[in-house]
Amino acid sequence: MLSDTYGHSPIQKMFDNADVYGVAYDEERASRPLIKIGIIGLGGVALSKHIPAIARLRAIWEPVKLAAVCNRNRRTGENAADTNGCRWYGDYKEMLGREELDGVIITGPDSLHYEHAMACLERGIHVLVEKPLSRSLVESEGMCRYAQEKGLILMTVSNKRFSPPYFRAKKNIDNGTIANPAMFVGKFNLGYDYVDILEGGTIHIFDIMRYLMGNVKTVSAVGTRQYDFNKTYYPFDHAISSFEFGSGAIGSIYTSSAALSLKPWERVEVYGEKCWLAVEDQFKLILNDSEEGPSKVFTPVIPNTLLFDEEFGGFMGLIENFIQSIRGAETPAVTGWDGLKALELVCATHLSIKNGGKIRLPLDFAPADKEVREWFAHAEIDQEKIES
Repeated sequence: MLSDTYGHSPIQKMFDNADVYGVAYDEERASRPLIKIGIIGLGGVALSKHIPAIARLRAIWEPVKLAAVCNRNRRTGENAADTNGCRWYGDYKEMLGREELDGVIITGPDSLHYEHAMACLERGIHVLVEKPLSRSLVESEGMCRYAQEKGLILMTVSNKRFSPPYFRAKKNIDNGTIANPAMFVGKFNLGYDYVDILEGGTIHIFDIMRYLMGNVKTVSAVGTRQYDFNKTYYPFDHAISSFEFGSGAIGSIYTSSAALSLKPWERVEVYGEKCWLAVEDQFKLILNDSEEGPSKVFTPVIPNTLLFDEEFGGFMGLIENFIQSIRGAETPAVTGWDGLKALELVCATHLSIKNGGKIRLPLDFAPADKEVREWFAHAEIDQEKIES
């Protein structure tokens, strides 16, 4: 997937070929079978991340076509269709019925992820779903099992796994530089009132934690509600979760929905024996692997290093892995099951904050879903309105 450099093309090869923009004709890539993609939902993440990532892949000779988009808002849908040379539909069922799609990216409201994903899977279409996979563990498991039974690809949007700093962090664990990691520490801050702190934000850090540390066996969490926001249904605005991993390692994540989203907002640390690494704001990797010498720091050099947000943010790698998996050339690097595990950590955090004490995994999905729904039952505004 990604090379050792920041990007898909090794930097030296780019210079050797006088291709500093990384757009020279790539015979191997251009010879791949064409994959036709549809998108359901045209919110900010679709318009600013997924669609630009597809355009960038096309620019470097990847045979992928954005064939159709679906959004209830005509103005948004027609603008996206005109801009990208595809068709707009106001009804996803009409899009799925008329278009011959190989895969669909689902970015609509969380509450509709299950409905949209199942409609695609039932038509034999491979699916990439934005996080969370759905708002229900039972629905998410059903989605995963159905895709598995039908031999279809179901992936979840865990773009941080494909972002170069996190990719390098994982490589330093896998190659033994940070051997047998013993502790994980993560931070995630959010200031967007319209995003649920765990389901819409911190779930990414839960996934990265599993990516770097392996499966979790227990969750213990505390939370507090200190401030008043418009979204009064959410039961807390600050939380600290502690974890025990199957490997025997331990970890913690602290998160806030009352912070500033455009200031330092994300940090991950992994500790091994006499060594540790950190990733700051999905941008900088710091490796400390000996007492002698300085820290080793990996960052892009701007503007001397060509840097594309859609590539550095991980969306290009994610979508390329999705379309290569559709072709049968790769296996999904992040599956629906990974999305289910991340959602399980979200639910376990809610249950621990609500009830106190340690929550053991795996959860019993149906009772857990019911209890979390009751946890949110005092909602004072319409959930679907917020998500849309």
